[in-house]
Formats: sequence, C-alpha cells, structure tokens
Amino acid sequence: MKNSPLELARRQPFSDRPRNLCHEELMRLALEQARLALKEGDVPIGAIVVDAQGQVIGRGYNRREADHDPTAHAEVLALREAASHLGSWRLDGCTLVVTLEPCLMCAGAMLLARLPYLIMGAWEEKTGAAGSVYDVLRDRKLNHWVEVHAGVLADECASLLKDFFHSHRP
Repeated sequence: MKNSPLELARRQPFSDRPRNLCHEELMRLALEQARLALKEGDVPIGAIVVDAQGQVIGRGYNRREADHDPTAHAEVLALREAASHLGSWRLDGCTLVVTLEPCLMCAGAMLLARLPYLIMGAWEEKTGAAGSVYDVLRDRKLNHWVEVHAGVLADECASLLKDFFHSHRP
C-alpha cells in the first residue's frame, strides 16, 4: 500500500526537513515584506519562499491596491517569484513563510505548486484555509498535503494587522 505524503512527512525525521534558519528568523523576513505593503497602503501581509537549503528564492507582499489586482496576495507573488527562480512550477522541497494564514486562493496555489511546508504567523478567523475556517492544505480528498507550522511570531504578525485596520476603519 502506498504511503500518503502526510504519513511520509510524519515519519521523516524533523532534522531532515529544511531548517537552516529557525522559524522565527524566517518569519522576521516575511514581516519585512509585510512592512513594505504597509508603506504602500496595502494590508500588511508578507511572504517568502525558501528552498530546501534555506535560501530565499521568492518574496511577496500584498499589492492588491497598488496593482488593482485581486490576486496580488503576498503568497501568490512569492510563489510566482520562486517558480520563476527555479524554472519550474513545482516547488518540491520549498517552504512558504507567511505572516497570516492563507486564504482559499493562496492555499490552492500552494497545493498546485506541490509545496510541502507552510510556516505561518497569525490565524485568519474569517477566511483562513490552513486550519481555522477551512483546512484545505490537509484535506485527505486531495492528492497533495502541506505540513503546517502555525503561530510563529503570531502576536507580532497580528499586531501589525490590527494597527493597520485600526487606522483605516472608524
């Protein structure tokens, strides 16, 4: 019987996974991207993609307002840059690091890219698709699953968003 990707991931020793930088260091890089969105007046969400050696190969921050593009989410932009860097749509062995739980669109993009790992900061209780509202990334009906590490620097990630929305809403 064939082992599922999730079963294989659970059995793989933690030290064999891409951990050249600790999760907090990676999240700080994603937070730098989020602050770029903030400077442009967009929702401060940032993302990076690192390869199996821990090298940053994709960066993105929300650009929906600047680009007038509903798909210009931080995760999608980082995934696009990583795929371009690798010359392949398959992001095997890569990790996406994002400051906020991905939405359905971004989770779908991660699945289609065959991304094996996600490190995320704050939970998104309204539209999250990595465990809060939906759990698309670990849906057993699909042919690929993503290992999720949640809550990394969650307070700092959430605070950036709360401050943004507090200043933009009455």
